Amino acid sequence: MPGKILITSGPTRQYLDPVRYLSNGSSGQMGQRLAQSALDHGFDVVVVSGPVTVRYPKLCQLVSVVSTDEMLNATIDHFDSCCGMIAAAAPCDYAPAVVAEDKIKKDGQRIQIDLLETPDILAKVGQLKRANQWTVGFALETSDVHERAFQKLKKKKCDLIVINGPSAIDSDHNEIEMMDATGFIVSKFAGTKKAVANAILQQVKKRLLGTGRF
Repeated sequence: MPGKILITSGPTRQYLDPVRYLSNGSSGQMGQRLAQSALDHGFDVVVVSGPVTVRYPKLCQLVSVVSTDEMLNATIDHFDSCCGMIAAAAPCDYAPAVVAEDKIKKDGQRIQIDLLETPDILAKVGQLKRANQWTVGFALETSDVHERAFQKLKKKKCDLIVINGPSAIDSDHNEIEMMDATGFIVSKFAGTKKAVANAILQQVKKRLLGTGRF
């Protein structure tokens, strides 16, 4: 058996007040497809997911979260028992410095909201992973794509990183490149997210599980 892997999926929400929040357009479709593909390749799967409407495979262990802090804590809790992780989630990168206790009322005046960076989940997991564990990250970039992806890969200590663009958000189609730890593009693939997920899992098994390192 290939073992158990953790997949993060979907967006997170950072509330401004009891009803409004910061988030993004991540639908969880990529995580859903990765979870199914991982099951098809023989993995046991834990999915840590933010709020989505997609349904994950019944054979997965699903851990539902809302905020980036909650996703971080759940990921750390479950990663210890996994051989690897695919970080397909799109956690909200910023949170308000102060969350209003009551709904913010419109009064015709400009309001100013101070934002703080949220924890970098993949970077923290990279610091914790053991020599027999691997991580695969996602890099959604709009410029200097390969350089930024490589810097992200090094900073977060990934073994592979999947590069895609904004067109992947809330779409059933994705176009990706996969970069290894040396910065070399090992694979390019375009198609439905189901097909892309299968291509990613094939590369994981070939380049990570097949190396003897893990």
